[in-house]
Amino acid sequence: MEQKKRFTVSASGRIKRAQAFKRHILTKKDTKTKRQLRGTTEVHAADKAMVRSMMPYA
Repeated sequence: MEQKKRFTVSASGRIKRAQAFKRHILTKKDTKTKRQLRGTTEVHAADKAMVRSMMPYA
């Protein structure tokens, strides 16, 4: 599994990820919902150790 395309590590060490539910079936989603799904967010603390173990140089 290629992880470098899914996660980025910031300079402070935080792991950022893209928002889910923004790839297809966008016609039935509200404009407000699609607008709030823009950008990136931080990986949850419960998943941080697992994601970091999958990244070779993080």
